[in-house]
Amino acid sequence: MEGREIRGRFLSFFQERGHTVVPSSSLVPADPSLLLTNAGMVQFKPYFLGEQAPPYPRATTAQKSFRTTDIDLVGLTDRHLTFFEMLGNFSFGDYFKEGAVDLAWELITEGFGLDAERLWATVYETDDEAAEIWATKLPRERIVRRGKKDNFWSMGVAGPCGPCSEIYVDRGPEHGREGGPEVDEDRYLEIWNLVFMQNECDANIEVAGDLPKKNIDTGMGLERMALVLQGAGSSFETDLMRPILETAEEVSGQRYGKEPGTDVSLRILAEHGRATTFLIADGVLPSNEGRGYVLRRMLRRMVSHARRLGVDRQVTAPLVERTVELLGDAYPELVDRKAFVLQVAAAEEEHFGATLRQGLVRFKEEAARVREGGGSTFPGEAAFLLHDTYGFARELTEELAREQGLEVDAEGFERLMEEQRERARAAARGVADRRALVEAAREGGPTEFLGYERLEAEAAIRALIAGERAVGSATEGQAVEILLDRTPFYAEGGGQIGDAGTIRTDSGVLEVEDTVPGPGGATVHRARVRAGEVRAGQPAEAAVDADRRAATARSHTGTHVVHWTLRTLLGEHARQAGSLVAPGRLRFDFNHFEALSRDLLEEIEGTANARLAEDAPVRAYETTFEFARSQGAIALFEETYGDMVRVVEIGGYSTELCGGTHVARTGEVALAVLVSEASIGAGLRRIEALVGPDALRWVHAERRLLEDVAEALGAGDPQQVPDRARRAVARIKELEGELQAIRRRERGARVEELAAGARDVAGVALVVADLPGEDTGALRELALQLRGRLEGRRHGAAVLGSADGGRATLVASCTKDLVDRGVTAPLLLEVAARDVGGRAGGKPHLAIGGGGKPAGLPRALAGVPDRLAALLEGSR
Repeated sequence: MEGREIRGRFLSFFQERGHTVVPSSSLVPADPSLLLTNAGMVQFKPYFLGEQAPPYPRATTAQKSFRTTDIDLVGLTDRHLTFFEMLGNFSFGDYFKEGAVDLAWELITEGFGLDAERLWATVYETDDEAAEIWATKLPRERIVRRGKKDNFWSMGVAGPCGPCSEIYVDRGPEHGREGGPEVDEDRYLEIWNLVFMQNECDANIEVAGDLPKKNIDTGMGLERMALVLQGAGSSFETDLMRPILETAEEVSGQRYGKEPGTDVSLRILAEHGRATTFLIADGVLPSNEGRGYVLRRMLRRMVSHARRLGVDRQVTAPLVERTVELLGDAYPELVDRKAFVLQVAAAEEEHFGATLRQGLVRFKEEAARVREGGGSTFPGEAAFLLHDTYGFARELTEELAREQGLEVDAEGFERLMEEQRERARAAARGVADRRALVEAAREGGPTEFLGYERLEAEAAIRALIAGERAVGSATEGQAVEILLDRTPFYAEGGGQIGDAGTIRTDSGVLEVEDTVPGPGGATVHRARVRAGEVRAGQPAEAAVDADRRAATARSHTGTHVVHWTLRTLLGEHARQAGSLVAPGRLRFDFNHFEALSRDLLEEIEGTANARLAEDAPVRAYETTFEFARSQGAIALFEETYGDMVRVVEIGGYSTELCGGTHVARTGEVALAVLVSEASIGAGLRRIEALVGPDALRWVHAERRLLEDVAEALGAGDPQQVPDRARRAVARIKELEGELQAIRRRERGARVEELAAGARDVAGVALVVADLPGEDTGALRELALQLRGRLEGRRHGAAVLGSADGGRATLVASCTKDLVDRGVTAPLLLEVAARDVGGRAGGKPHLAIGGGGKPAGLPRALAGVPDRLAALLEGSR
């Protein structure tokens, strides 16, 4: 049974049994506590928590899922994947344990035709109810009770959780030992997890209470089921992965199954090629933090393994092409965004090519240091640096080390890796517990938003939250979060910042500083009591700061026009990748792979302002998502859309899905000025602009600045400034050249003076000098000139030092004949560098060292003659 048939049969089975087929949500979750969507239940979390009423009692999905914990295991085993498809069925307070087990049993044994004699089930250690349900289908010896680690499911962060029952299939004795899942999980393969979602966990993954209703959340890994039904030896040999693996073979010229090390690399190319395609298609871009770091790490892992296979050309493009060809029918966004995915992947691969070369240089330097010191172990700290900074997989570092006759300190590397993992886990645990806010939102329901039509409204205070608890009242100076039944305040979203303003009651005044979306469709007003006292339940007058809202609306309309302009002038790939819409200013991130020239920026600015000057109407309306897309409306990667969406249409040229606030006509924006353009990552650019009065103020400030520069340069006309500035710079360079010539003459005289004072150490001329005030560059140049001065006359060496503030610097040089005897500059400087609290390194003829103990410099220099004598003695 092919993978697409397994997916289709699963969805149709549950659809025929009253489940609504819901499309997969993005890999970028709306839930801020999650890095990436890691299960099918993520998009349904508000229904499980009772924050929102589910629109259907039952649902089924094929969900794109991603788990970062398995990145390092990919390629090393038959079944570990980062990206996978999770087939699931869900019940929101409808059926529970018995219904879930019955449906699963029917589909597995009848729909997929698995032999009941091959099936096992596990249940939570105290779940007698689930055990008895399974006993009607399986012998009790094939029903295994397991503890919290195996049979209690949570998202890994605060949220819904509950005991679970996992279904296993026995793949046969050729795959491992007999005895059930507890004995061998390669032979007894888990194919489906039925989660009885009835509890709510806190940030420590401890049960904190019960959910409003008992729910069902199940997850069947499509790749796992394909492995079983196709009788494949591994996930990589199913029709879901084998075609991509074959592309990896074609790219590398290697054959799968011939050599274990090669197999690992080919698996990584195939799995990471598929996974990164999906990540980029959902709007993730390479970066050094968060989900962008996950993507960057995987792309770099692919490139490094391609190099291990002898591939010195781009490998990502054919893997992306094959993934889109294989899965584009099921996930059409892959087809829509293929060009974008190819551009991002290619740019990162090209960028990492240079980084890889830098990492190899760093590896060779560290390996040489170890060998020179007589060691045989490549430090774990250096291996971790190569992994974390240069994207070197540990296996790559180990292979390079073996070629140098070294072994990697695996224990030190793993210790640092675990410290990094713990920091990530701590960050996840650090998500604030918002239980009081969730409860208040659940009781009050969604907030009615009135802000499109009005800036003032009568409302009632539903709840006041101070810190992490609900309070009945708040007094002057106290910071609170307020929930109203209705509000004119816009909650931050789509890049637009939240509104500010005031909320008044008959007993007090609140200054609203920010407005953000809350759980279950609630709007959260972050405020401080400015006067008097406010109480929960009071009627209130809510008023938005009108000037701030108007300035923000100008920025948001300006953002849409800039977006249209970029796509028109640069190409359709230049789509929004992030934005900030604030009063009078905007920041716009977009996909593009080279810097914009000054002429092009001027053209963008001119085109955008020409559009604004047309004073075209700005129209907002609601329609279905499908109709909006059919009209060409642009949807953003990071946003999640429901069945009904809001469309903002400007003139006849710009149509975007947008929930923000806008002006009525483009003429109200008046003016847009681009103030900066820069790279913020591979294939990602950022433009910053000012609009309206803020743009005009910036123009005035620039004009005043030009006038001040003209006055300083003695130019009567600002148009003379460039010529005057160029002439001034040329004169400065001329004077600097003359000064350098004077300094060279002085330095030459100084070299002669220092050389004349050289002492004899066992037949070697040694210059040692403390030169206060000289920087590292000057010391280096003097040391090289002294080397040249001593070269050819006899063996010679120089050690120069200088202390400045909290640091001492040392530079040493040795003539060639001295180096040939084994006396090198790093060895000569080794002891002196320790005396000033540091280390030394460099080339045989020149070394630089230093440390944070400048008081030790006299001792360091005084010990140089003895150090040289010892080295000369050892070289005989």
